[in-house]
Amino acid sequence: MDRPVPDRFAGRLQPLDRFPAAARAGLRGVFFDIDDTLTTEGRLTAAAFGAMERLHAAGLLVVPITGRPAGWCDHFARMWPVDAVVGENGAFYFRYDAAARRVIKRFQADEVVRRENRRRLTALGERILAEVPGAALASDQLYREADLAIDFCEDVPRLPPAAIDRILALFAEAGATAKVSSIHVNGWFGRYDKLTMTRTLMDEAFGVDLETERARFVFAGDSPNDAPMFAFFPNAVGVANLRNFLDRLESAPAYLTRAAAGTGFVELAEAILAAR
Repeated sequence: MDRPVPDRFAGRLQPLDRFPAAARAGLRGVFFDIDDTLTTEGRLTAAAFGAMERLHAAGLLVVPITGRPAGWCDHFARMWPVDAVVGENGAFYFRYDAAARRVIKRFQADEVVRRENRRRLTALGERILAEVPGAALASDQLYREADLAIDFCEDVPRLPPAAIDRILALFAEAGATAKVSSIHVNGWFGRYDKLTMTRTLMDEAFGVDLETERARFVFAGDSPNDAPMFAFFPNAVGVANLRNFLDRLESAPAYLTRAAAGTGFVELAEAILAAR
């Protein structure tokens, strides 16, 4: 966690205690990644879940922004103390309507396009596994609607950086967008990302124009696929393990927690709640 901050991120990655109390007090909502931001070593701790619940109870909009699959996000939207969830790196948002007792689902692409993209991604996945020894389909691939997740360390021995680079190159050769998370390389056909669908969600579901309200929302993340969110939100926060990816990071958040993963998320939640 003691890797030096690259010169290109000068003025960024400040300690969380530099996050002004007035800015924390004025927040309307909290967006956050799940894997290795909310979770710790693949587990959701009671402390992290409780922090999420306290943020929601305080009246903040609480929205996970994750690379995890549609099947998981249906559960998150129904069962967690959240207002919505953006999944598969921006392929959709799900929002539970308690009055109607159903999950509202909004996808970037319609079912016909998603079906064709799944066919193309299946063939691409076969090529990647054939050309990158040790890579595997993510264990949650069966539950995905719009992307292909290649596991490089979750359920397989960690692959070297060169293997991750090769996976990225194969996605690019196929004309797909690809992003590195803390556990997977995710790829999809389409020019969207986490930020694209977050904007759509906030406009359609909550009547919020993020372009003008961006300073009133915080995003917390830990890996390169969070870069669009880090770049957009002036009060973005990285949990401490983000330092592991500084060499692959396109944009850095303003602040960095002392603690890693879910413990860092709790640290952020406590800082926000203390200012309210």
